[in-house]
Amino acid sequence: MSGPGSAAALRARHGERYRWLLLLSVMVGVMASIISSTIVNVAIPDMSVHFSLGQDRAQWVTSGFMVATTVSMLTTPWLLSRYGYRTTYVAAMVLLLLGGVGGGLSGYFGLVMAARVAEGLAAGIVQPIPAVIILHAFRPHEQGRASGMFGMGVVLAPAIGPSVGGLLVDWFGWRSIFFMVVPFCLASIWLAYKYVPVNAPGGIQADRQGASLDWRGLMLGTVGTLCLLNGLVALHNGSTSEWMGLLGAAVLAVVLFIGWQRHQIAQGRAPLMDLRLFRYRQFSMGCMVAFIYGTALFGSTYLLPVFMQLGLQMSASLVGTTLLPAGIVLALTIPLVGRLADRQPTHLLVMTGLALLACSFALMLLVGLQSALWLLVAFSVLGRIGLGFILPSLNLGAMRPLDKPLISQGSSTIGFVRMLGGATGVSLCGIVLEWRLGAHGDSLSAAASSTARVAAFGETFVMLAGLCVLALVAAWQLREAPAPAAARSR
Repeated sequence: MSGPGSAAALRARHGERYRWLLLLSVMVGVMASIISSTIVNVAIPDMSVHFSLGQDRAQWVTSGFMVATTVSMLTTPWLLSRYGYRTTYVAAMVLLLLGGVGGGLSGYFGLVMAARVAEGLAAGIVQPIPAVIILHAFRPHEQGRASGMFGMGVVLAPAIGPSVGGLLVDWFGWRSIFFMVVPFCLASIWLAYKYVPVNAPGGIQADRQGASLDWRGLMLGTVGTLCLLNGLVALHNGSTSEWMGLLGAAVLAVVLFIGWQRHQIAQGRAPLMDLRLFRYRQFSMGCMVAFIYGTALFGSTYLLPVFMQLGLQMSASLVGTTLLPAGIVLALTIPLVGRLADRQPTHLLVMTGLALLACSFALMLLVGLQSALWLLVAFSVLGRIGLGFILPSLNLGAMRPLDKPLISQGSSTIGFVRMLGGATGVSLCGIVLEWRLGAHGDSLSAAASSTARVAAFGETFVMLAGLCVLALVAAWQLREAPAPAAARSR
């Protein structure tokens, strides 16, 4: 495709720098989606008081976003193929903008949840797009550098976001944080009309008359995700029949989903998730790492601010300030590791990151009510260095072996698996935290913190450390297969 607004026309207009301008454009939108994901965490305690929410309902402010993001990621390949990069991207940004404004103006918790779902749907659509662009638009020796530069920009948003968000909560209340996405959304839409092409991945023309969306597969994926998360909650708070029924329904939905996707492929139709991806060993292992990594990452993103506010009795603004150095270190680490990913085996980089992340979680056991603030800063920085090793390396290690036509599906699928792990992680942290609080004879509703409450949080962090150790086993399988002896002898 070479018409106005196509990738070829934009490349001819802007020259060699065009691919970097394109990456910058989508980076702003992903920054907006990540801000909407993480910034709300510092406002959960205030929101809980305003709406008189218990811990199980409060965590759905985060979990509802995660579910919507997880499910909508599966639609990105179809949307890109049918409507092209620009239309898909701009529509997602408009939806995110409406969700931010709607959440800030909502007077009822149900409307806040609807706004969070809208934001989650937009975030899920836009987040797989950068990996598709990097693997299509950049040469192999540039892909690590591009991933690193993109990752540095993206993590600056959550690095600065909690600090600014904490101040906004203290000064203007929890509503103000929803409006933080507005300037990013407006900027991303403007950039999209300048630099994002109208064509589909691979430079082909978007096919508005193409195959319809696999609604049955999408429904099964949604039902399975919701049953899984509600089943995890019921596992702790509900009856035996309730959690067994929900988890059983989740397993059944997964089986039906896989069967339906196989049927779609056999009939020559476009599946929601192309199961042929899992014939690639590195991709399969990458998905396993992504699920466990998502569980630990998003679980800790939810848990850490709550621990600092309700466990250590810190104000929202102090929480944001304490987390700021870790975010800055992460932003500096990612581009350095991105350059390494062009020269070093990606599985070693991922394993290094997982080991550092596990250590940072385990060290939280040392934090108590009388601990110095620098300990929290140091442990947070260690964990963010670990993330800096994982973020640019995991997608490249898992997706480089894929054939070009499978890249969009691969980006969507690994994103889906990571977010499914994230949604599970938020619920799992809530469940384990309540279980350990009960075991220590404490609860988050108590007026003051206690040593027992801090211990319960510490034991929940240890659970996350254990998950990271499990992910190390799968990360080892990301290594490239050795060349056959005949090929080496040539």
